[in-house]
Order: sequence, then C-alpha cells, then structure tokens
Amino acid sequence: MKRITKRLCILCLVLPLLTSCWDVDEPNRIRYIYAIGIDYKEDKYEIHAQIIDFINIAKTEQPNQDAIQVEVGKAKGDTIEEAFFELYKSMDLKLFWGHMTYMVLSEEALKEGRANIVINAFLRFREIRYQTWVYTTKDPIGEIMLLNPLFNSAMTRLKLADPMSSYQQESFIEPIDFRKLVIRLNEPSYEVNIPYVKIDDNWENEKEKDKLPKFEGVGVVTPDEFKGFISGEKINGLQWMTKETKKGEITIPRNDKFVSITIDNLKIKVKPKVQGDEVKFEVKLNMNALLSSFEGKITEKEIRQFVKKQIKKEIEETYLEGLEKDVDIYRLSEYLYRSDVKNWKKVQKDGKVPLTESSISSITIEVNKVYTGRKAFKETIE
Repeated sequence: MKRITKRLCILCLVLPLLTSCWDVDEPNRIRYIYAIGIDYKEDKYEIHAQIIDFINIAKTEQPNQDAIQVEVGKAKGDTIEEAFFELYKSMDLKLFWGHMTYMVLSEEALKEGRANIVINAFLRFREIRYQTWVYTTKDPIGEIMLLNPLFNSAMTRLKLADPMSSYQQESFIEPIDFRKLVIRLNEPSYEVNIPYVKIDDNWENEKEKDKLPKFEGVGVVTPDEFKGFISGEKINGLQWMTKETKKGEITIPRNDKFVSITIDNLKIKVKPKVQGDEVKFEVKLNMNALLSSFEGKITEKEIRQFVKKQIKKEIEETYLEGLEKDVDIYRLSEYLYRSDVKNWKKVQKDGKVPLTESSISSITIEVNKVYTGRKAFKETIE
C-alpha cells in the first residue's frame, strides 16, 4: 500500500510537467501582423507593417471607440528581409505572422520583376498563409495601411481584409489571394490581374469624411515585369469574362433617359479554334437580367437587346485596352492550353498565344430569364 501511495505522489508531481508547453508564447506577449504594405523607393524596399490589437477586437465587433486598433511601423532595406529586421529593432514584443490577412504593393514594388522577389520572400516563411489577399495601388502605402471600416468597426470588417463579403453583391473586380497569384503566374499566359485599390472619400459622418478602399481596376503583372493599370470604364468587360462573377450591373441610355439592369447567374464558355498559325476564340455567355431602374414603358425584348449590346461592347473595349498594353486580359491563352496543349505549343510565344483585334471571332450572349421585381414592365406609379 505504501508503495502504491508513493507512486501516485510521484505521478502527481510529474503530470504538470508533461502537460506544460515550455516553448509557447503567451498571447498577451505577442504582436500580431495583420497587413503588409510594400513600396520601392530610392533603390530600397520600404515596408509598412500593420499590427492589430486582437484583444480589443475579440471582445466585440464594435471595439472601444477610444482604443487604438492598429499601429503601423515603417522600415527600409536593400532587401525585404533587411527591412523587416530593421523593424524588429524597435519592436517591444515578438511578431506573429500567422494572422496576416492582406498585402498591398505599390506600382514601383511590381516593376522590373520585383513582384517575384516579394512573393518568394513571403511564401518561403512558414507562418504566411496562401489565403492572404493581394492588392496594388498608386496611393501612398502608409495611408492605405491606416484606413478604417465604417462606424469604426473592427479592422476585420475592412474591405481589404474581407473582400468576398461585398463581392457577392457586386463583382466588379475578382479578389485574388497568394494561391491564385502563384498559380496564374505559373500557367499560360503567365500574367495575373491584381485588384487595383485607391482611397475613396465618398462617405462621411457628422464629424468628418471617411476614407475607405475602393476597387478601381486591375494592375497586370508577369514574373518579369509590370504591364500597367487598366481601370475605370475600360475594365468593365472583365467582370463578364470572369467565371467567379456573382452579380454585375449595366446602365444604358434610352430615349434621353437611362435604364439600369442587374446581371446574375453568369455562365461563360470560350472555345478556341486553331486555323493554321492563328487561333480564334468563340465566346458564349448565358445570364439572367433583373430590371432595376427605368422610366416609361419597356418590353422584355428591349431589355434583352440592351443587355446583349452593352455587354458585348464592354467585352470588346476591355479586350482592345488589354491589347494596347500587350496583355491577355481574359487569359485566352489558358483556354487553348487546357483544351489543346499540342496546338498551344505550336503557336505560343513565351507562353502566350499571339492575339490580334480579330482573335475573338464571335461573342454570343443569351439572356435566359428577365425579371422585373414585379409582374409588369411599366412604372409602379404612372
């Protein structure tokens, strides 16, 4: 009996040691990187590290109005690693990278193959997740890093941190994460459209104007170069050639007035046809249309005609804008690569199929259903 009692006492003393995690840091002794901004100035990389206060945010989605949610640190270096180690010198606690949610790259950071350097630097670090969102901008990186959501909500509600929430309602530009970025840079046409964001001040409260991030277009990058921005109305056609599109909108002039139509349930088919040394692409689109805003009477036939004409026009305009920048904006090369790799090898040049103004031989648009929200194609109040 004494021997059993002695063994139990020893076991009770040893158990706490076995269940302890000696090498784990306490949460309140760690700083959490939430976003990173990368710029390139005077032959040096300039990093902006956004640190978020998860302790304040974890209590509620509406954090303490007087509490500071984020701090942004800045440092420079000949390499990205040197810049971060320079930043570490002023840190009071250890930095944890596992919660990094998005990255913003300046135009200069994307030029001359530096995008490849940035991707390599981050994805080789085991704490970084492939689900990190990636953006580019022309605005000052430091200002982007200090943007706050409306109503001073938690930083996790900022559009840059959670782009898919609003993408379900309006699919102007497809968000892209590290995973898609790497895949598209490694596959024909070895180009990728990174969402271009700018600072917008269209919102205001009783005290001041709110500054928020706005998707303005795309910046097109390859492993070796940056091909520039396509934005505003010139990029409208991209949403109709993106399979991930959930919902879009077109506004069309009609009898000196305007008609707005919402597009959803978009289906895309692109069929490449090799004709000698040329490749032609047949584009077929299927969609539903919801009549959102109009004046006077309108027929279902008119709506279908408006939709077909406007979407075809936007697709063609964006395609031609891409050609001017030597960009395969719709990744047409990938369609041939997927369906007929043998012919792709014959016609491709540096991974891309040579494109001309006539490479898209046809654009066929079918409007499956037309909704009005009500039962009549006339105004509610006459």
